[in-house]
Amino acid sequence: MAAGHSVDPARWRTMFDQVMARITGRFGRVEPRAAARAYLLGLLSNVERKNCWQLAEQVGHSRPGPMQRLLRYARWDADAVRDDLRAYTAEHLGADGAVLVVDETGFLKKGRASAGVQRQYTGTAGRIENSQVGVFLAYATSRGRALIDRRLYLPEQSWCTDPERRHAAGIPEDIQFTTKPRLAGEMIAAALDTGITASWVTGDEAYGQDPQLRAALEARGTGYVLAVACSTRVRINSGRTAVRADTVAGRLPAAAWQRHSTGNGAKGPRYYDWAWIHIGTDCHRHLLVRRNRTTGELAFYLCWSPAEVPLAELVRVAGIRWSVEECFQAAKGQVGLDHYQVRHWTSWHRHITLAMLALAFLTALAADPAPQRPVDPLHPTCGSDPITLTVPEIRHLLAAVLTAPAVTAGRLLHWSHWRTRHQATARRSHYRRRSADKSAG
Repeated sequence: MAAGHSVDPARWRTMFDQVMARITGRFGRVEPRAAARAYLLGLLSNVERKNCWQLAEQVGHSRPGPMQRLLRYARWDADAVRDDLRAYTAEHLGADGAVLVVDETGFLKKGRASAGVQRQYTGTAGRIENSQVGVFLAYATSRGRALIDRRLYLPEQSWCTDPERRHAAGIPEDIQFTTKPRLAGEMIAAALDTGITASWVTGDEAYGQDPQLRAALEARGTGYVLAVACSTRVRINSGRTAVRADTVAGRLPAAAWQRHSTGNGAKGPRYYDWAWIHIGTDCHRHLLVRRNRTTGELAFYLCWSPAEVPLAELVRVAGIRWSVEECFQAAKGQVGLDHYQVRHWTSWHRHITLAMLALAFLTALAADPAPQRPVDPLHPTCGSDPITLTVPEIRHLLAAVLTAPAVTAGRLLHWSHWRTRHQATARRSHYRRRSADKSAG
């Protein structure tokens, strides 16, 4: 993000129009095009829950139908919009040292009808819950970070082998079971094939433990710093016997550890002790070990690079892995990534793509440079200037910049009637279903 920043409503409106101009050709008809614009404005608004009903009310619609059709029945290609999003992000955030980050996040759900839902572990809840899991790819540079691709994970047993359930959720016939590391590899390959410039890939243990993903990255000449378990076995000095990573770390002398920062956190630089050990037969492959300075807890990474790099570079890439968590937090908290109320395969991808685009737009605004004033460190006001505008602060300001229709009492009453009427319909439906189940029992 730029060191200086100014609030420029006219420029912000122009940049939003440029986003819409970039994707307008993906919508063949004027109605879904207008609905997509309204949907994005709703995602960028201060409305509490960003589902079709509340978004429609926020942008001045009299009913949620246009929003619902946009996600379910309108003719447009979410993958094509995803491609536009990916190019837009690279254009606004591109910088030397870019890193691709893979990770997954969960979407807690009730019932069993939503595409891909089942009881499974998700880090979102920290336990096994009924949820959908999406695998995401983030693009991180010194200018910012944003989500640029997504895949909905389809569990093998409960979904891939159940044709009736697949059909009801709209899952295409060509979608088969694919592991999460394989989904990550597909997204990485697609990003690099379309011109995204990134020298590194990083991710957590779920991806670092997969040898096929690591081999695919090496074949492309793309470096990686991937977390692995302490039980991972490595060969030291071309030894014939593989040794556990934690055993290797336990044998390191005190002089092997160096203190480096993984970047700035909310309270300043995040320092850890680091050690690296050459493994394999070349000098481009390492086991990287991180030690918490307070608890002594260890973390391990397998690293490979097409050329020799210093330890500080591996540490930098390892630290960037956490940027994807910041993306998830911003996407869910600011643009409603997890606020959807859809079950269909197509609807999920459409909502997620538009939410990712909204986040990329906010991130582009945060990275947009402003004229910098010279800084005199001896001046009495030095250090009292406000910090650079954050994504949450920008979204808060956008509520005034991208003006929403005025809220009238009549409109509030209209939507109150709409909600209560449909809630009554849903309640009657639930009562009938439960009565039928009781009679059948």
